[in-house]
Amino acid sequence: MSDEPRTTVALLFGGRSSEHTISCATAGGVLSAIDRSKYDVIPIGITADGAFTLQPDDAELFRMNPAAMPTVVDNGTRVYFPESAVTREFTVTDAAGLTRSLGDVDVAFPILHGPFGEDGTVQGLLELVGLPYVGNGVLSSALGMDKHFTKNALVAAGVSVAPWVTVTPAQWRDDNELWRGRAAELGLPLFVKPARAGSSVGVTKVSSPEQLDAALAIAFAEDTKALIESAVVGREIECGVLSGRGGSAARVSLAGEIIMETREFYDFEAKYLDPDAARLVCPVELAEGESRELQRVAALAFEAIGASGLARVDFFFTGTEWIVNELNTMPGFTPISMFPKCWEASGMSYPQLIDELIQLGLETAR
Repeated sequence: MSDEPRTTVALLFGGRSSEHTISCATAGGVLSAIDRSKYDVIPIGITADGAFTLQPDDAELFRMNPAAMPTVVDNGTRVYFPESAVTREFTVTDAAGLTRSLGDVDVAFPILHGPFGEDGTVQGLLELVGLPYVGNGVLSSALGMDKHFTKNALVAAGVSVAPWVTVTPAQWRDDNELWRGRAAELGLPLFVKPARAGSSVGVTKVSSPEQLDAALAIAFAEDTKALIESAVVGREIECGVLSGRGGSAARVSLAGEIIMETREFYDFEAKYLDPDAARLVCPVELAEGESRELQRVAALAFEAIGASGLARVDFFFTGTEWIVNELNTMPGFTPISMFPKCWEASGMSYPQLIDELIQLGLETAR
């Protein structure tokens, strides 16, 4: 047994976004793999209504199951954050109204996807109470969550992105012909997607102008603005990025490729519900110059939004150009997700990756 003091980790998962179940499945993966000789875990599940609850430390409850995806059940408990930045004590009130201490927390691990978690909101809460946390800060989380502003930041840094326009429901309603014309300039096919959603929720492929209205209605159901984006023909290749230790340069993993089998594009069902829809191949074979350029552009994209901790960079590779599709500041993190698979191929196992992220969170305490 080690004489080193154990680190207490508050694992935050679930949340109010449409990616609630994916976050819960990620929690199952982390609970099953985290090094229990080094870490004590307080599982804090956020319900779909936004209640912070104390959940059982049981990975099986949150196991990925396409037939019945896991959720945070409101068990009547309520977890309370430290009352100020001079303490790190969490408390919980049980369903009977009795309050007890959960002890001091050393670091929070927010494995939340989508709005109200990945977008800087929870990160702001953690900063207010002075608690170190894993992953990106407020600005990079908010910037990475908004596809429109991510693209602007990437373009300013010299990173190629797919051409796009961004439209709100009022703009589409009040000047429909103008926006149809701008969409037409992008050519066909198009992709329509919410500006601030992940896991391909609300994304539609548009093959004719007549499909635009329905596609935008789906996107506007998820967000108050939508991107209309040119489709890019190319291989879908992704890689993981980690901050360097001690302020050193960001580290980029080997690349993986998404190969579609039965669906048109890599939507939510293909990612999580249909095991036959796509294959994830990692590592993928690339020429030496291609691999070097991918890693250069991935690191540049990471720096362009001021990222810290981790990110997954999604590319279309045309054979001559690396075009960034998206940059995810809290990527899918189940054991079978691309981000951990790419790091595993690069020599870092899933438990080691969890440990590395926690250590980065402690090291870069804001």
